[in-house]
Amino acid sequence: MTDDAAIRDRIQELSAEVNRLNDLYYRTGDSPLPDADYDALKDELTALVAEHPELEPADSPLGKVNAPAALTGPTVRHARPMLSLAKATTEDEVRAFCARFAGQVFRVSEKLDGLSLSVVYRDGALDHVATRGTGEVGELVTDKARHVIPGLPATLDARGRIEVRGEAVMLRSTWSAYNEAHPDKPLTNPRNGAAGTLMQKDPEAAAAAGRLLRFFAFGADRDGAPLDPAELGVETAAQAVCPDDDAVIAAIEAIGDRRDGLDYDIDGAVVRLHEPAAFDAAGFNSAEPRGAVAFKYPPEEKLTKLLAVEWPVGKIGRVPPRARVQPVFVGGVTVENITLHNPRLIRERDLRLGDTVAVVRRGDVIPFAGRSIPEDRDGSEEEIVPPTHCPSCGSELEVRGTGEERWCTNLQCPAQATRRLMHWASRPAADMEGVGDVWIEKLAEDGVLQRRSDFYRLTAETLLGYERMGEVSAAKMVDSIQGSKGLGLRRALIGLAIPMASEGVAKRLCLAGYERLEHVMDATAEELEAIRDIGPKVAESIVAFFARPEVREEVAALREHGVDLDVKDEDRPVDAAAAGDSPLKGRTVVITGAFTDPRTGGKVSRPDVTRLVEQAAATAASSVSSATDYLLAGANVGASKTAKAEKLGVTVVGQDELWEWLVEAGVA
Repeated sequence: MTDDAAIRDRIQELSAEVNRLNDLYYRTGDSPLPDADYDALKDELTALVAEHPELEPADSPLGKVNAPAALTGPTVRHARPMLSLAKATTEDEVRAFCARFAGQVFRVSEKLDGLSLSVVYRDGALDHVATRGTGEVGELVTDKARHVIPGLPATLDARGRIEVRGEAVMLRSTWSAYNEAHPDKPLTNPRNGAAGTLMQKDPEAAAAAGRLLRFFAFGADRDGAPLDPAELGVETAAQAVCPDDDAVIAAIEAIGDRRDGLDYDIDGAVVRLHEPAAFDAAGFNSAEPRGAVAFKYPPEEKLTKLLAVEWPVGKIGRVPPRARVQPVFVGGVTVENITLHNPRLIRERDLRLGDTVAVVRRGDVIPFAGRSIPEDRDGSEEEIVPPTHCPSCGSELEVRGTGEERWCTNLQCPAQATRRLMHWASRPAADMEGVGDVWIEKLAEDGVLQRRSDFYRLTAETLLGYERMGEVSAAKMVDSIQGSKGLGLRRALIGLAIPMASEGVAKRLCLAGYERLEHVMDATAEELEAIRDIGPKVAESIVAFFARPEVREEVAALREHGVDLDVKDEDRPVDAAAAGDSPLKGRTVVITGAFTDPRTGGKVSRPDVTRLVEQAAATAASSVSSATDYLLAGANVGASKTAKAEKLGVTVVGQDELWEWLVEAGVA
């Protein structure tokens, strides 16, 4: 093959891969590669095309806004193109940008790592929210944004057509809380969490599950005339006004110094001309404004050796890869263990035992192997082969999902048993505050703890036989265990860690009228499917779980030890008689919009409104159907639900009338 043919093939290969990654991220909110790997591919393509422009293919991603291959939902054409930003990675490149606009004033702001949105208001009312899309055309996500971005203003005190542009991000704290509550389906990182959240088909369910975003504006205009979004009451990212390039560099460094302490991810700083007229006069090329540049901070990474890969077994059977590396100081800590995410990423990055790898750490994110250094290989490296059988129990593993993850389905698996014990003792379940994971693991290793019911056999005398266990600590642990016996049905269902059955499922089973855990155990899949928001897969998973003899034996053992597995009053379905003659009594309702307590003027969350209407003996459903009696509409309701309600003859009830009904029912 000639050199030109080889270069052409490489350019076509890189173009296809960058296009694939763009489509994957902007269509699904996920990407198999970290930013550093993606940037390396695109930089290589840029360099090759610069040297051989005649070889650039027609579908090259260069000079275009990063976008999915196609927009699948309703779309809207942007009044002005939403463009990408040129990239700078060195101080010299930033100074060269400033030198092109000598004498001008600059503005430096945080470059948030989220999803760009255009939010349009007409005469003060929210009109639509759209993604950047292709740059020219965006995908409409108005109803989704209303649900998952609670801080997005529904109205502005301004007339005319106002467009606010900014970034929707998932806070690190929100991301951590969501992953802790959903260990079976964690979000890879906050950026992917933000993009994926606005692609959810059921935004109400996403919001209820804690997938909430925050919007930071970076610009606004009224009919093309620039406005300060902060003066409109819209939250903005931190920024600094700089008279020259020295001040710009200082501002970039200041943002870099504080980024690890932020509750949201940033991957750089944006430098742009401060005066709107100067920015507009600078113009733009096909994909980038000339009056702005994005400085990207290098990822915090250090090179080390990949020593080994272990495959620990989680409480519900997931077997993820965890790697040990030679200790290396990166991101302010010494790192010895890193995540490799999943088997597919290992394969796609061609990671091998003995490789030199770049360990990446930013903020509180778990360190991971961003890339390997193939040129450092000496031939002694070994392929990383995912296990076919469980490392703990030897059962054959199942391969699931796009990440090719391995799962152990044996509930008798010892490793799963230890993690299930930890989960049972956790706060959402039995809440054994005085029992730590270290002691659970130690007691499990010694065979003292094998099942959940074994907690309730523990005595202070048994614990005092262990080194570093004093009388006070032993008594505290036993008291904590005994105090956890009153957990009730809902928390017991959570503690059992039934595959696919979330905390919300536990609540719905209680509201459906199940009084005892044994009643749930005896339910059929058809009976469970009849419960609102429990689908066939979840129903089948619950039935299969309780069909196992060892699970039934464990429930019986818990009963023998006096553990309360019956529904608590606060989790019961509402007694319809308590609601008097409320118009809500016995009705099926759908709740939408934003609600305000007329007595205090304060906002009332959707879950709180749901709780109130359920206390008034109504049944809350997630979507409008022919079975719906009322659509309970707060402020800023999307047109789709009201239109569907009108089509089906469903009565729309405003929040003023709703509050009168709630007062009448004696619940508000």
